[in-house]
Amino acid sequence: MKQTVDILGIPFYNVSQNAFVDELFQLAIDEKRRFVVTANPEIVMHAQQDFEFNQIILQADYIVADGIGIVKAAKNIGKPLNGRVTGYDTMLGLLQKANEKKMRIYFIGAKPNVIEKLVEKVQKTYSDIEIVGARDGYFSASESKRIADDIAESKADFVFLALGFPRQEKWIAAHLQDFDKGIFIGVGGSFDVLSGETKRAPKILVKCNLEWLYRILSQPSRWRRALAIPQFMFAMNRQRKQG
Repeated sequence: MKQTVDILGIPFYNVSQNAFVDELFQLAIDEKRRFVVTANPEIVMHAQQDFEFNQIILQADYIVADGIGIVKAAKNIGKPLNGRVTGYDTMLGLLQKANEKKMRIYFIGAKPNVIEKLVEKVQKTYSDIEIVGARDGYFSASESKRIADDIAESKADFVFLALGFPRQEKWIAAHLQDFDKGIFIGVGGSFDVLSGETKRAPKILVKCNLEWLYRILSQPSRWRRALAIPQFMFAMNRQRKQG
């Protein structure tokens, strides 16, 4: 039974980044089906306000801490996590391992030009991976079933969705039963970074846990989303006092 830490009603899997990649990779080798949520404070706060979304992420097989705020919150309540487990690093780790075994990958999300660049980058960097599907995130609800059927037929080992939350999680939950196998994971803006369309924060900022600040400075339009951080901190202080 996996160990979890409860943060505002969300059970975060207590695992290190490398161990998580290894675990998902083995599950894919064993042809299992899993639903992974990479959650930051913004997602946790959205789950407090959106009951449907809350119930969806609680259906996931794994919820991991993609955000230093989650890690700090766990430490503050005396139940420390093993560190961040980000969607981007999980995707990279799985691509590297999938390349060694010539596994099947399916990408969904981002803009048409981004998905095109992503495919080129992956084919160049991970030449033994079989990309069995890649489509942008601009599709209608009526097209979703056709995409799900295509994934099922492709027998993809890993399906990465960069549709943004809550859309990516809702899509996985709605179609998960259509698949016999596959690791399904929402990775937010990771396609933009891996394709080179946007830059990830400099390593020194990542190391200092200031990646969130870099995102706001490089994309000022995100400032409203950043308001979830103080809201999250306030809610966690309340949980700590009650706990």
